[in-house]
Amino acid sequence: MALQDVINGLFGVSLAYGLAQALPPRLGRWTANQLGGAVGRLKKLSQVRAARVNQWVVSGEKLSGKELNGATQAVFRSTGQNLYDYYHHLHHPETILKLVAFNPAFEDCIQRSQEGRQSQLLVIPHCSNFDLVGRAAALKGIRYQVLSYPEPKSGYQWQNEVRNFMGVEVTPVTNESLRQAAERLRDGGSVLTGADRPLKETKYRPQFFGRASNLPTGYVRLALKEKAPVIIVSGITLPDGRYQAWASEPVMMKAGDDPAAEILRNTEAVLEVIEDLIRQAPQQWSMFYPVWPEATSETPS
Repeated sequence: MALQDVINGLFGVSLAYGLAQALPPRLGRWTANQLGGAVGRLKKLSQVRAARVNQWVVSGEKLSGKELNGATQAVFRSTGQNLYDYYHHLHHPETILKLVAFNPAFEDCIQRSQEGRQSQLLVIPHCSNFDLVGRAAALKGIRYQVLSYPEPKSGYQWQNEVRNFMGVEVTPVTNESLRQAAERLRDGGSVLTGADRPLKETKYRPQFFGRASNLPTGYVRLALKEKAPVIIVSGITLPDGRYQAWASEPVMMKAGDDPAAEILRNTEAVLEVIEDLIRQAPQQWSMFYPVWPEATSETPS
């Protein structure tokens, strides 16, 4: 079994949860930082290779090999600390609400979801502690259906079960869950899905950081069909270790005569907002799949 399978599998996720529950904050965050940095140095891991390429493109393709090594390790250290905070505080609602502050636009998203009178399609990039932000939003009463990656492996499936237990309705993408999401939007409800996990094969290749990417466009097709605004929600890790939950202003979908151009134009309008968010803290972007596969051969060693 490959190391990445162990890390992403049920054993790896359960081990991370157990350590986070057992270790006090100072020791826990230090341990997570050290383990994350160690994983980030394993260049043969597919996740490390992908993060390295992604960081190079986000940097404007300017980082040297040495700088890129440091940036990649920083991504894994950040991810380790995020996982520690999420798992350690998972069962402590009051602490979570102290750790996460919401900007006014996110507060508006929560209120609209509760009222159920105005549809909104929320999209989230894998920035900062997105799981902790989701948990905090659930504690504040947000109501939405989450469309997650289809056919999740054991580790991801366990994480989805935890999210469901904590009040987040997670439904892996199937024809049935897409039908439910469309009905929810039609009825004035809220749906959330990811925007930055690439597909292996895709008909459309929207521009992202100046390059054609393998990012999904399905949420845009759903928003166009149901005439729902798209709102980007995310988190930013603050210098003091707390988190800012952030939401954008609504991105209105614009219809056009050419279906392919319509999908690309609207997807790129959403991705432009996500680009600006990632640029604020590139090493808080925890994307471990290659968004630009062809850039692998161009990345400095």
